[in-house]
Amino acid sequence: MSHFAIRQSATNGLIDGRKLADFLPMESPGAVFDEVKMILHMISPHYHEASVTSSFILAMNLYNGNYPGYRACNTKYHDLRHTTDTFLAMARLIHGAIIQGEALTEHEIQLGLAAALLHDAGYIQKKHDQHGTGAKYTANHVQRSMDFFERYGSEYGLSDDDITSGRSMILCTDLAVEISHIHFPSKQIALLGKMLGTADLLAQMADRIYLEKLLYLYQEFKEAKIGGYKSEIDLLEKTVGFYDFISNRFATALDKVNEFMLYHFLTRWGIMKDLYLEAVENQKNYLKKILRMRGADPRGFLRRSGIVAHIRRKYTQQRFRDIFSINRSVNNRIQPIPQTIS
Repeated sequence: MSHFAIRQSATNGLIDGRKLADFLPMESPGAVFDEVKMILHMISPHYHEASVTSSFILAMNLYNGNYPGYRACNTKYHDLRHTTDTFLAMARLIHGAIIQGEALTEHEIQLGLAAALLHDAGYIQKKHDQHGTGAKYTANHVQRSMDFFERYGSEYGLSDDDITSGRSMILCTDLAVEISHIHFPSKQIALLGKMLGTADLLAQMADRIYLEKLLYLYQEFKEAKIGGYKSEIDLLEKTVGFYDFISNRFATALDKVNEFMLYHFLTRWGIMKDLYLEAVENQKNYLKKILRMRGADPRGFLRRSGIVAHIRRKYTQQRFRDIFSINRSVNNRIQPIPQTIS
């Protein structure tokens, strides 16, 4: 298959002051998919998008509870929005890479986008699994996602080599794995794997509600019994160090593929800056600011999307139900004292 020539965007000049969240409503999967299709047609006006469309529909069905044998997604941090955010970030990185002369075939691009859509499928519970939420699979969700990709590939006619490629890309999203130790079928798949590992992180940390959603992440860790965080505030405080960890990961293990974003935004929108890194930096600075406020609860300054209020209602009610359940269980075990006749 021949490689694509790049069509330059008709956008001229620089647009100042626009932020990452200004371009499209990220809460709308349809709007995200439309933008991805636009990017694919910038890569090639003759791009065959049927395979990407099929993968997108499968992911929507899976997350919405319409995929046979699976429940709907019920994790609030690793949710459908994070999946579509990662899907879009992956498409943007691929676009930037091709602009910079990287040779990727249409089929390789399709595999990369399918892997992006299914990289967190491991959080989805099967129908018979009615206990807790998918968060309990946090520790092994990457392996579960790879296994789901294999089942998906078998159902949709992917070759064994394609399945191996997709699994290796998804493995790049595991922060505990040394990417240099992963066996990739080709240098192109290695590049796509590093782009997916990058897209996964950028999609989370550049999200305008990232700091708010960290409170959901704390609850997911708690259900999964992931140690290291004493409270929601403790997680917020330790996130400051996580920014440095991720910055180093971008520069080393992920081979700076995040820099492809610059060329995407320049070509697509005429903006000569990486809006993802700008958004990440803004979030980091705001987090540091609210953590420096002595005597103030930093959660009081996280006001977007009503997430903090939702968490307060949900988990206060949950604690009440747990206490009620415990008390009822204890009462059921207490034998009544027989009445005596004097």
